[in-house]
Amino acid sequence: METIFKLKVSLVLRLYLFYMDTKERIISQTYDLFMRYGIRSVSMDDIAYHLAISKKTIYQYFADKDALVEGVLDIELKRNYEDCESNKKNKQNSIHEFFLSMDTMKEMFKQLNPTIVHDIQKYHPNCFKKIHQHKENFFYNIIKDNLELGIKEGLYRPEINIDILTKFHLETFFIATNSEIFPVSKYNLTIVSQEILENFLYGIATIKGIKKIEHYKQERQKQ
Repeated sequence: METIFKLKVSLVLRLYLFYMDTKERIISQTYDLFMRYGIRSVSMDDIAYHLAISKKTIYQYFADKDALVEGVLDIELKRNYEDCESNKKNKQNSIHEFFLSMDTMKEMFKQLNPTIVHDIQKYHPNCFKKIHQHKENFFYNIIKDNLELGIKEGLYRPEINIDILTKFHLETFFIATNSEIFPVSKYNLTIVSQEILENFLYGIATIKGIKKIEHYKQERQKQ
């Protein structure tokens, strides 16, 4: 009786692992397609063809494209969370954390299709709501903590309004991905975000902080 029970448990575990492997493979490869071509331009037929599986198989795991987009978004939000936590852990100071985040964004923008944010906002409102919640909660606290630390370190001006500037920085970050303001045919996403971030830092920095900014900029120019 015990042997039969163990066999049943083993079979259930194998089926579960097979299910998860297939689901994760669909999400992972769809993520690559979305990042390369955007969301709107990639159909369920394209995804099935790329994965060499039927659409029926995809629909066994995801009710529709919106559910698949949400699965892909969850990957990106998880990576963003891990990157931000890593930058927070490995920073030398508050300004250095901003430069680490600049490096993170640079790597992300290398594979990011700029239409993604627009596609999500227009065609997948529930997913866009999830991005907004991530921005208003996690991102907000990351920036707020950085500004508070920078004031304690003497790198940011003590009179700055932390709440206002945290919200201001949040919005300017997302402006960089707005293709109507910065069309990809004319602007490089990495350069736009770097210009916005550097000017934000100069605006809040003390003389001591400005020296740090110049130091990290020179380090990157050498690299």
